[in-house]
Amino acid sequence: MRRGWPIAIDALGEDRLVLLAVETADAVRLGTFAPAGKCPVLISSGRAATLKLTNQLAAADPDLPVVIEPTPWLDFPTATALADPQLDLATPLKGPFRSIAVVQPLAALAAVRLARIAGLLPAYFIHGIEPEVTITPDAIDRHQSASALMLATRARLPVAGAEDAEIVAFRSPDSGDEHVALVIGQPDGAPPLVRLHSECLTGDVLGSLKCDCGPQLHAAIHAIADSGWGILLYLRQEGRGIGLVNKLRAYQLQDQGFDTVDANTRLGFAVDARDFGVAARMLQLLGQDRVRLLTNNLAKVAALEAAGVTVVERVPHSLPANPHNERYLATKRDRTGHQL
Repeated sequence: MRRGWPIAIDALGEDRLVLLAVETADAVRLGTFAPAGKCPVLISSGRAATLKLTNQLAAADPDLPVVIEPTPWLDFPTATALADPQLDLATPLKGPFRSIAVVQPLAALAAVRLARIAGLLPAYFIHGIEPEVTITPDAIDRHQSASALMLATRARLPVAGAEDAEIVAFRSPDSGDEHVALVIGQPDGAPPLVRLHSECLTGDVLGSLKCDCGPQLHAAIHAIADSGWGILLYLRQEGRGIGLVNKLRAYQLQDQGFDTVDANTRLGFAVDARDFGVAARMLQLLGQDRVRLLTNNLAKVAALEAAGVTVVERVPHSLPANPHNERYLATKRDRTGHQL
């Protein structure tokens, strides 16, 4: 998909759904994919809502992707504008378009999941010819499953704020993501203080002031060290699970005036697409099923509990705002339930 090749998803009980990702296609590839010159476009329900297509009967189910009927004016540039909300201000008038029935709903849902995993916009040309490869929804789900995650290796790693620390790496045969844990101090029989930290290149490495990720990361290391012992889980779930490029697209939408929640949904993704079952699996592999959780996010508590890890205490983890992230923190408080 990222090379601009067509693929197909074969869901049980449905005809095969052939797809070409809009983001990595071009006019030539589209001409090969759809020799007749036109084909439907599949987008996520979140993106369809932005385009005012979900008020039509065929797109009334918010959990289903939406298929847009082919028209003479649905060419490659128009499909790109449909897919990418960054272009909405430049191309405010699109259509008219009509949604049509989603005849392969299982495959369509899997296609939206696959786009997120690939870090691409959830938009496809569909019903073309000659896919390069055919996969199943089960294969996509295995890529995201925490059950196959295994401990790969571990080594001593003194870090600023916690010299008595060990890094532990985890990976799965079905996924390229490698998660790590930083075990700080020595287990003493008490539930560890645990922080679930999702990867944030801009905040953790570049010191972005738009979020609070970098300060939270470093404050968590110090808090765990001060508590005696604990574990920092560094999860490879950039941008709440939508990937680095899509996160930067969300930043551009924020520059246009949308908050972090609306930016994600305009892109066609969930408000938070992270899977904290991965964190629970990491803790279980480390022999910890009772933890004190350093978080303001009640969803993390619920996710660990649902996966079999008991949260004996939620420890608040708030840091001062700055002029660049005040709105971001207010959005987390007011719209995603963070206890700030």
